[in-house]
Amino acid sequence: MNVENTQSQMRKGVLEYCILSIIRKKEAYPGDIIDKMKGAGLQLLEGTLYPLLNRLKNAGVLSYRWVESTSGPPRKYFQLTPKGEKFYLLLQSTWNELASGVEALTRDQHETNDTGEIVDDS
Repeated sequence: MNVENTQSQMRKGVLEYCILSIIRKKEAYPGDIIDKMKGAGLQLLEGTLYPLLNRLKNAGVLSYRWVESTSGPPRKYFQLTPKGEKFYLLLQSTWNELASGVEALTRDQHETNDTGEIVDDS
């Protein structure tokens, strides 16, 4: 079984929620989103982010405004629309239910040693 594929699918499943959480706090430039994701220990590439932002914009979840930059071309700053706020709240509810259920199912299932290796799987 390919664990990397499973890990990738798990990350993709929460990517929109994480990105919208960042934008919901404060309108954001894509570079800022990438930095905040990296700061949280989550890898996000521009090639993944830009198509996702475009899709969310086309779905009416995000809007953007252009801001002139003193150090280069104008930048797009994204913010949630009213539709995006409703979508975010639905994702938040879904995440809370999912995280709670996963925690309940996996809590204290395994004992681990100091290095995190499972020592007893009973």
